[in-house]
Amino acid sequence: MMPPSAAGNALCPDTAQSFTTLYRSHHAWLTGWLRSRVGCQNDAADLAQDTFIRVLQSSVAASLREPRTYLATVARGLVIDLWRRRALEQAYLQVLATLPEEHQPSLEAQALVKERLIKLDRMLDGLGGKVKQAFLMAMFDGAGHAAIAQSLGISVRTVGDCMAKAMARCCLLLD
Repeated sequence: MMPPSAAGNALCPDTAQSFTTLYRSHHAWLTGWLRSRVGCQNDAADLAQDTFIRVLQSSVAASLREPRTYLATVARGLVIDLWRRRALEQAYLQVLATLPEEHQPSLEAQALVKERLIKLDRMLDGLGGKVKQAFLMAMFDGAGHAAIAQSLGISVRTVGDCMAKAMARCCLLLD
């Protein structure tokens, strides 16, 4: 497998060489490491490629002292994202399975909903658990601040702060 292309990126020759060396030295190891965690060669190959793309985008290849530790850290985050995305898709499919056949959305509509759910999940990623939970309760359950506060065991003012953080994050990521 070839390293991700740096075409279109204005990498200096030293940076491009450092990245190529990093890729050639550690790609097979990283793919094996990922395969032992996800249990699928194709997922491991995709995650390894995504890991190197992140490294390429960060331009840190030349300065890595512990490249395998760094690569494993980036890859671990991508594995967590993969599992979270799959859990979200599975939950959506379970909900669909409960619907009568005549109310099943088309495959195209299902794909659009999955895409939006994954995008929403990414938008809320990084927010604290209570912030995320408060936002989801307000948006999907239609719960008011008082109900959310009681459910989460926090003050109404804290719910307002949580909503402001979640909305700010969503607006930031939509730009």
